[in-house]
Amino acid sequence: MSTGTDLPADTLGSPWLLRSLQLLACFAVISYTLQVARHTTPPTLQLGTMLFGASDHAPGNPVDVNDISAVLAPGLDLAEVIVQRNDTLDHIFRRLQLSLSDLADVRALSGVQTMLDRLSPGEHLKFLHRDAALIGLERHLSLTEKLEVRRTDAGFRATVVPKAIQIDDSVAHGEINSSLFESANAAGLSDLSVLKLAKIFASDIDFVIGLREGDRFVVSYERILQNDHYVKDGDILAARFINQGRVYEAVRYVGPDGAARYYSPDGHSTEKAFLRAPLEFKRISSGFSLARMHPILNLIRAHKGIDYAAPIGTPVYAAGSGHIKFRGDLGGYGNVIQIEHGNGIVTVYGHMSRFAGARAGAHVERGETIGYVGMTGLATGPHLHFEFRVNGQYVDPQKIKLPDAKPIDPDLYDDFKQKSAPLLAALNP
Repeated sequence: MSTGTDLPADTLGSPWLLRSLQLLACFAVISYTLQVARHTTPPTLQLGTMLFGASDHAPGNPVDVNDISAVLAPGLDLAEVIVQRNDTLDHIFRRLQLSLSDLADVRALSGVQTMLDRLSPGEHLKFLHRDAALIGLERHLSLTEKLEVRRTDAGFRATVVPKAIQIDDSVAHGEINSSLFESANAAGLSDLSVLKLAKIFASDIDFVIGLREGDRFVVSYERILQNDHYVKDGDILAARFINQGRVYEAVRYVGPDGAARYYSPDGHSTEKAFLRAPLEFKRISSGFSLARMHPILNLIRAHKGIDYAAPIGTPVYAAGSGHIKFRGDLGGYGNVIQIEHGNGIVTVYGHMSRFAGARAGAHVERGETIGYVGMTGLATGPHLHFEFRVNGQYVDPQKIKLPDAKPIDPDLYDDFKQKSAPLLAALNP
């Protein structure tokens, strides 16, 4: 017998009842979720906590960003951006369709604007967002620091997080077979370390035309690691270069002023008071000559300097410390700078596209950028015309014996010998 509330036996299989049970189950899940939400950090903030550190709600464990895709909550996305040339955060936010008001709030944080305004092409940025709302942002400021921005209940918060690095000392040996770069790379040195090595010995060795097959080198240098992975080469600690049978050695020493310089084992500077070539050039397009056929005037005319061919815009450095005697246009020289160094020495830099920094009368230091390669005046192609005058006489910059820079201060000599001894010992097998 059945009552008015009993269901026929076949009702359990009807589509109407199944649909009703499904709806009741959904209501139950929604109700439970709303109750839990009152006591739980929203998914957006939970994920922000896992990626960027502890939040105001509850402590969280940082998660490796490479694994973040495994924990992304529904509606929360991670955008990884490689910065392009001329990119700004405004451009990137628009490209990702992120809130520009969020960008304004982030830039308004104390000290953050200067950390975000200048982006470098090729660097890697990370944006955690939910639709158009920014939840977190990450930028590597340097090898040892990272900026993390995250959204909290009180607004955005920025933190500069230290990144641990390890520094290992290593030694590279090599022999010149074709080029310095090829041999040094084969020995394990990066291109940057090769340039550093060439700069250390640039006053004694002509790396453009002076290398010979069979020349040898040994370099003690730092390798920088992060999470046990190689990142880049660090400083060169000591080096020995045997060029055409002559042995040159240099060791790094940091003085009380915090400046690192290189010296020979007896304390003499490996630098000269002047750069022999005040730029990074591709080739010498015209050497010093007292009887050269001028390429434009078609006349036999003395060429009282060296022409260094280089692309337009290549930085030109002051060959030595001194005062700018003249800066301006000077006929066939085009845009030219003359620097007076004392002791009757004047250097001249011609055909520049434009000037940089100090004006006439200002003091400049050796290696300071004073202008950029061009082809102003009488020039058939981009190059720097460089002259070296001593007491009014023109001399060949490639042949003159350049004076040394200052040696180790006598008061620092004992400290120098003590600190340099183990560095030089690393060069020996």
